[in-house]
Amino acid sequence: SEGAMMDNRFATALVIACVLSLISTIYMAASIGTDFWYEYHTLSPAENVSEAGRSIWEEFVSKDADEKTYTDALFRCNGTVGLWRRCITVPKNSHWYSPPAFSFFPPPETDMTTNCISFSLSDQFVEKYIEPGNHNSGTDLNRTYLWRLQFLLPFVSIGLMCFGALIGLCACACRSLYPAIATGVLHFLAGLCTLGLVGCYVAGIELLHRKLPLPEDVRGEFGWSFCLACVSAPLQFMAAALFIWAARTNRKEFTLLKAYRVA
Repeated sequence: SEGAMMDNRFATALVIACVLSLISTIYMAASIGTDFWYEYHTLSPAENVSEAGRSIWEEFVSKDADEKTYTDALFRCNGTVGLWRRCITVPKNSHWYSPPAFSFFPPPETDMTTNCISFSLSDQFVEKYIEPGNHNSGTDLNRTYLWRLQFLLPFVSIGLMCFGALIGLCACACRSLYPAIATGVLHFLAGLCTLGLVGCYVAGIELLHRKLPLPEDVRGEFGWSFCLACVSAPLQFMAAALFIWAARTNRKEFTLLKAYRVA
């Protein structure tokens, strides 16, 4: 009965670790695929945005749009930024209504819609400049490598967890807990990558806002996509601890039990 109790204890730890691993993977995938890592909220009325909406959108989607150009658009149009896309809120109609100078009727309400454009693969590895938008100011190495790391680290994290899951399946097929140590180590490394991702993103945003300060009527805050990544890291660490604890403790007790039987 004592052996059965030990087996049940280890099995429970492994089940909890697998659930935590699955939840963290879902959170990481959701955070990578959504566009709310950082949000800008402007206090200016929508009418002010609609007046220059067409020109802002054209500059925002232009292939020649530099970091300063699209960041200014994010400031003015309630923008959101993800790891793969940037979005702004612009008038829905393509002609952007401009009310006449004298009218007996109130202007119609402007319908707003969120439009996004993706960062290309070259955009993810492009150099950042000391003065955003000024190619002659020199390369800002800190922001350049922070941006590249925040793009690469989430995929490394998910890859490590998937590789750990394969090792876990092999462990189940072999009916052994010992390979779970490797799964735990991979989850620990994945947690470090996720933690590094969060740190790189926060540092990158802070450095950007030092170069391009927020206007007085604009408020910036981290969004729920960023929060998902923040929650994913401790889940990965907890799963790693459970995997390693179950494998090491089971191995130690099995060795002691074997030695006792031999004696």
